[in-house]
Amino acid sequence: MQNLQQVVDFLERNELVLATAESCTAGLIASLVAEVPGSGAVMECGYVVYAVRAKREMLGVSLDTIDSHGLTSEQVAREMALGALQRCGADVTLADTGLAEAEGEMDGVICFACAMLIDGQPRVLSETRKFAGQRNEVRSKAARHALLSLERYVAQLRQTPARQS
Repeated sequence: MQNLQQVVDFLERNELVLATAESCTAGLIASLVAEVPGSGAVMECGYVVYAVRAKREMLGVSLDTIDSHGLTSEQVAREMALGALQRCGADVTLADTGLAEAEGEMDGVICFACAMLIDGQPRVLSETRKFAGQRNEVRSKAARHALLSLERYVAQLRQTPARQS
């Protein structure tokens, strides 16, 4: 996908409703969707969860996960995406957590996750990307990356086999 209209069109064609769980981007993903006319038909809700307490209480992110992997981790992003999926009526969720402004190698590191129910079972995938630029430039790039990756994420989730117990 190349633009936001294509993201909304993809969601409509596939009869998918989106929810977001955003830390680093602080609602920019949901805001970008809302810029497209008619996007109300494909957007359920958006969680903005900067604080650890908000991640825990609103999305069910485990303190053990945060302590073991850190706030900027795919594991936290995955729990955010799954938590949003469990708590609202969306078909697919996008989540992010990261550092748009930090000292050293973690500067611009953003972890993304996408979750959806497939055959009644939650599936989730994640990735980590690094973006260059000033704080708000990184946040903007991260939000666009999440949305423009949505079709790829959904395709990968649909191909992921169910976990064997």
